[in-house]
Amino acid sequence: MSKLIFDPELLPVVSIANEEAVSASRLSSAWLRQRFSQPPVWEPEVQMEESLFKDLTFRPASVLIPLVLHEAGLSVLLTQRASGLNHHAGQISFPGGRFEPSDLVPVETAIRETEEEIGLNRQCIEVIGTMPEYRTGTGYQVTPVVSLITPPFDIVTDPGEVADVFEVPLSYLMDARNHQRRVFQMPDGSGQRMFYAMPYQQHFIWGATAGMLRNLFHFLRA
Repeated sequence: MSKLIFDPELLPVVSIANEEAVSASRLSSAWLRQRFSQPPVWEPEVQMEESLFKDLTFRPASVLIPLVLHEAGLSVLLTQRASGLNHHAGQISFPGGRFEPSDLVPVETAIRETEEEIGLNRQCIEVIGTMPEYRTGTGYQVTPVVSLITPPFDIVTDPGEVADVFEVPLSYLMDARNHQRRVFQMPDGSGQRMFYAMPYQQHFIWGATAGMLRNLFHFLRA
């Protein structure tokens, strides 16, 4: 599905997630490095029913989850996709894209795509780990690559790919009080589907991006 058939911002909020926020003591670079080096036993949150994927052939892709190191605390660097793209146009996303054979490994895909989309030099990127693969309704099997980004750095966007780049405090995104559950009706009459949204200022974070952030939330709380 290349074009949205509904406006997610107009759909009702049916509930707010009620887990405890990730402790501030866990939102430091040292703690995150330790957590990824010795991951706990945990379960990712299932976002979509497997039956919705039965007719899809998944293509490998990777995104970078860039955690920017600021003195006041970590933030998550996000992009708004360009309006002319065929998939997820105008939506909030992590930098990333499709796997290319020359990449060899998913981490390289995430770094290469980040350099291409927003001009972030790989020398600023410290990869600390990966999250479980995340399937999307557009047929991608995405590897989220978590990294620490040390300022200062330059951002030079590809206007054909990215309309905007901004940051959100990690503490905001790791607080379940900011995790909305919204629903939409399937056009084929097969029922309702739930998705997460994490509005921040004028930005509406939802869909796969919010789903991957929910899994990071669970991983850090475990």
